[in-house]
Amino acid sequence: MKDIIQQRLTALRAEMSKAEVDAWYISGTDPHSSEYLPKRWETREFISGFTGSYGVVAVTKNKAALWTDSRYFLQAAGELEGTGIEMMKLRVPDAVPPAEWLAQNLSAGSKLGIDTQTVSVAEFRNLQRTLVKTGIELVETPDLLEPVWKDRPAIPSDKAFELELQYAGLPGTEKQQTVASKLAKKGAELQIVSMLDELAWLYNLRGSDVSYNPVFTGFAVVGATESILFVDAQKIDSALKLKLEADGVQLKAYTDFYRFLSEINGKKIFVDPGTLNYAAYSLLSEKNEILEGTSVVALLKAQKNATEIEGFRRAMVKDGVALVEFLYWLKETVGEKPVTDYDAGVKLAEFRSKQEGFKGESFPPIVGYKGRGAIVHLHIGPNDGLPLEADGALLFDSGGQYLDGTTDVTRTVALGPVSEQFKTDYTLVLKGMIGLTLAKFPYGTKGCHIDILARQALWENGMNYGHGTGHGVGHFLNVHEGPMAIRQEYNENPILPGNVLSNEPAFYREGEYGIRTENMIVCVECEETGYGRFLGFETLTLCPIDTSLIKSGLLSDREKNWVNEYHAEVKRRLKPVLNTSLHSFLDELTNAI
Repeated sequence: MKDIIQQRLTALRAEMSKAEVDAWYISGTDPHSSEYLPKRWETREFISGFTGSYGVVAVTKNKAALWTDSRYFLQAAGELEGTGIEMMKLRVPDAVPPAEWLAQNLSAGSKLGIDTQTVSVAEFRNLQRTLVKTGIELVETPDLLEPVWKDRPAIPSDKAFELELQYAGLPGTEKQQTVASKLAKKGAELQIVSMLDELAWLYNLRGSDVSYNPVFTGFAVVGATESILFVDAQKIDSALKLKLEADGVQLKAYTDFYRFLSEINGKKIFVDPGTLNYAAYSLLSEKNEILEGTSVVALLKAQKNATEIEGFRRAMVKDGVALVEFLYWLKETVGEKPVTDYDAGVKLAEFRSKQEGFKGESFPPIVGYKGRGAIVHLHIGPNDGLPLEADGALLFDSGGQYLDGTTDVTRTVALGPVSEQFKTDYTLVLKGMIGLTLAKFPYGTKGCHIDILARQALWENGMNYGHGTGHGVGHFLNVHEGPMAIRQEYNENPILPGNVLSNEPAFYREGEYGIRTENMIVCVECEETGYGRFLGFETLTLCPIDTSLIKSGLLSDREKNWVNEYHAEVKRRLKPVLNTSLHSFLDELTNAI
């Protein structure tokens, strides 16, 4: 594989020479700013061999580098070894971001080529801001990988399908009217919708174009008088076409999108610079007034309606049953039969697949035994499995897609004896998860304001983890969604009622073990006092926490009570639908501490 990567870099450099650019920038995403990608746009993996879900690549005439964050440092270092591509760290102190690296490695007068269909407005501006000072020009190029990538996959042609109202809660027409109303308050006539999950939510449609994400490839232009969906005709069957048209949706070909934008004139158009690609923005900005901010659709989508929240609750019961079945399988199998951490991931998916309305996993399962648990986003294949033994601990982070909702859960469980240090670390992580769960905060609070609640016990012991604490979760949509987040970095979007998030503090000792405990939570109204409106969280996930790893002396009475109350709720919700043969096992897992 290393030789193949080097050959591809050589071929890319030949295309750079033809395009008369000194470097080429690969954003690692598609025209929709997607995290998980249709095969056609897996450009980062194609040119580097790195299989993680986040990272950018820059290639000059004699150097190449890939940037990623702490979730992938260990994985990227291994996958890039021998390729000639340098691994660069992001989101850590003293990081040298791509723009700075390019400024250091290109001379004044150099040209950096960019396929602007795959770079957001914000990313383009960030590069420009740094590089223009050093006399480096940004040049729009075609996709230079097109001639290099033989047999490149086409855009998927799978059918889109309607998500019925019993799951969606609101008809697409009502959502579009709400968007138009919000736009009018901003003084805008139209919004360009480019994110695939926003598109799916807005029209109550789902698809299968992207592994793990039930979305389809398209764009939309929506406003008070227009609702235009740009999507390949073969993706919409005749019945769905008639329904969409009856709802006032105009269907146009996906390939007509950029031409259509070039013909819009004299409008006030709202765009999200963090997600809209620069090619679309540059066409619009020539003849229209552009207003910018967080996508109206993203904000509305993130505040789940009552039907969606109830769907999440149903999905959690299904997921909880599958997880208890998996834990029982672990108990009966490890130490008795040969089994690997890869096998465990496959088995977990198998248990979920038996649940009604299951539509696949929500992301590739992360199953790490012992030292592999410290690889935050571990990705292993069938030939890379590590045998599980009745010793140490297993970390598994996985999720399911159900018509009812999307799940994401992490547990760290003992397969045998662990060290006292492990138990201490485990308990400190648990304290952080409970701390965030029990948060009560005034309306308008942002994720960075409450992130410390998940880290405080670790910080007090000189410990930390490098990733965020909480990300939004879509409703039968992407497992990672914005615009809000709970992490140390500033994010202007507050945590609002109806936001569904992960709560996943962690700790990793490289080469020894990883610990992460993750529940999904939904933001709810708590109370209104003379001092304002206060919000909190309700836990959605229903899965036992391994109490054998807890040092109860490190927990306060309030924290112990939370664990016991949580386990009582898990038992109450799961027992009626769990096979009776597993009732005593569930009792054992949820015994009070």
